[in-house]
Amino acid sequence: MSPYAPLDSLGAKGAGPLTVGPLVLAAGKGLRFGGGKLLASYQGRPLLSHVLDVVRAACERGILKGGCAIISADDQDSRALVEEAGIEPVLNDAPGRGLSHSLQLGLGALVRRKTGEPYAGAALVFLADQPLVRLGVVEGLVAAWRAGSAGIFRPRYEARPDTPGHPVLLNRSVWHLAHQLDGDHGFAGLADHGSVSVVTLDVPGDNPDIDTPADLQALEELTR
Repeated sequence: MSPYAPLDSLGAKGAGPLTVGPLVLAAGKGLRFGGGKLLASYQGRPLLSHVLDVVRAACERGILKGGCAIISADDQDSRALVEEAGIEPVLNDAPGRGLSHSLQLGLGALVRRKTGEPYAGAALVFLADQPLVRLGVVEGLVAAWRAGSAGIFRPRYEARPDTPGHPVLLNRSVWHLAHQLDGDHGFAGLADHGSVSVVTLDVPGDNPDIDTPADLQALEELTR
């Protein structure tokens, strides 16, 4: 049986309300940034902290439950931030294998939740270098998932209408496809090829990636 087996094969139907577990992907080395990207200061705090704040707020409100942040095994500073936020760190000892490996580790961690812990019917995947992520978008995605039956739910920001954005909600029915991913490819590629159904939620504003120091400087100036 696949470690990401769907609900029916795991006998979880009727086990109580299904939850959405957050996965924060924070194991990248930030090579284009020159290293140390997630600890770089944005509005006086580490970049990573802004995403963790939204995840923690969503958990406190009961929108999300459980979940984890996937970090590089040698990144003690990021691990401290994750633990301070009350989120479980999952160590990635091979970050060079790309985003796909972090996704596989995170979904595996949700599957292996202990008896009595919230049972995740979906995962909400955050990118740690997107400090403008908003709680309202998280609420909208989870509400759409509870009302629908697609495999993937993702936002489309008004500022980037041609680019589906993050965070991305993955119904548990698609988790078994994680073994098809490699490198820095996520589930978006499977959606592009029609392998899974996708619901796109139009939302205002923007949620840009921070890839370079110039990106961070521009965002600081824009949001000052």
